[in-house]
Amino acid sequence: MTTSVLLVHGGLWDAMDADAFWGTPGVTAAVIAALDPDGSGRVEVLAPDRPQRATGWDLEVAALGEYLAKRSGPVRIVGASNGCTVAVLLATRFPDVVDRLMLAWPATGDDPAGNERARAGMMNRGCPADVADGLLRGGILRGVQDRELASLTQTRVAVLPSVPENPSHQRKTVDALLRSIRGSHELAGCPEPPVPGFPPFLDQLARTIVEFVN
Repeated sequence: MTTSVLLVHGGLWDAMDADAFWGTPGVTAAVIAALDPDGSGRVEVLAPDRPQRATGWDLEVAALGEYLAKRSGPVRIVGASNGCTVAVLLATRFPDVVDRLMLAWPATGDDPAGNERARAGMMNRGCPADVADGLLRGGILRGVQDRELASLTQTRVAVLPSVPENPSHQRKTVDALLRSIRGSHELAGCPEPPVPGFPPFLDQLARTIVEFVN
């Protein structure tokens, strides 16, 4: 039976892709090398692009859900930044497939100033105002109802904070997730892969992901 690891990158509305988030910083290669060093295929690592201009979270879940629907073995998801929204929604839609969920650098959703900055950036990239408002709506995480977080009782969940925290990835979001998801625990934090301060933390992050997946 093959175990699948799905890496869900961050970004909102045309701001990021999987290669920029996971590939160029070296995360994808490091995780593959650690999980499947002999190329046996016992563990597959998937790092697909999220839809670049999806007008709703449901469209993103439908697109990435195709990867889960094709898997017979367990799937472990690593969601990053705003990709944590997609990761949580996938876990709630596929509870019999997703058995582990890592929420890394979760984007802060319940912050008016942060949402306004995100909204302005999205609209500058051509996002309609009503679409931006819909994508930013939610609770602790954008696009997720807090009750959906509380429903993750059958999934092993870990939260990896942004260290240092920043306006888009605040410590309060990590604490709120840990309180809301029963049995969840915190992992060693680091900067997000696309930022300049990340390279010294590549090995640490790869080890953290591998330990969680295994």
